[in-house]
Amino acid sequence: MIDHVGLAVSGYERSREFYRSVLAPLGGELVMEVTAEQTGDGSHGGFGMHGRPTFWIGTSHNAHSGSVHVAFTAPDRDAVRAFHRLALEAGATDNGAPGLRPHYHEHYYGAFVLDPDGHNIEAVCHSPE
Repeated sequence: MIDHVGLAVSGYERSREFYRSVLAPLGGELVMEVTAEQTGDGSHGGFGMHGRPTFWIGTSHNAHSGSVHVAFTAPDRDAVRAFHRLALEAGATDNGAPGLRPHYHEHYYGAFVLDPDGHNIEAVCHSPE
């Protein structure tokens, strides 16, 4: 059900080194970094095991990004679109329409909303269709 989670941090480099250190004994490592230029916002780092980032940290200059990020796994792109539509109907605020996010990987298809408490909630499909 949960694909990945993320936390907003006040200093990317400091937090990256902190989590790099404390997650190492647990088998976690920095798997991926995404620059502010790629996201159009802050810098982000994904930690995980076996090359799959499941815990993200990042800075954000966007006041609408929320302090907590949770991404739910969707079985296909139609489910991502349905999630987005139903979330907006239920009172969420749009934080990123359904679409490809190639800066994560070629087939990353996600949609983002802010829940009633301002948390950044996402549905993501990793399949090519």
